[in-house]
Amino acid sequence: MTDYKAKFRIGQIVHHKLFDYTGVIFDIDPFFQSSDEWYEQVAQSRPPKNKPWYHVLVHTAEHTTYVAEQNLDLEEHPKSIQHPLINSLFTKFDGSQYHLKSRAN
Repeated sequence: MTDYKAKFRIGQIVHHKLFDYTGVIFDIDPFFQSSDEWYEQVAQSRPPKNKPWYHVLVHTAEHTTYVAEQNLDLEEHPKSIQHPLINSLFTKFDGSQYHLKSRAN
């Protein structure tokens, strides 16, 4: 594993460099945590597994994505995200990012 610090935070609006979509980060893995089969089939650019990966709600879609840090940039002009899970995960959008709801354990 690694001591690499994640570049992005939960609630930030990001842009996918390769697939040109925006979304909001709702979870972060410090390194790749899916299967080798998934990586071989889906991660065509072969991003590093030992750097952070992000779970993203995709704007105007119903699915989520799992994205390597190298494929993301901060969205320069963040706007609110339209996704069915947005209100269950976040309390509000403040014009630049979303605020995560408190989780009860």
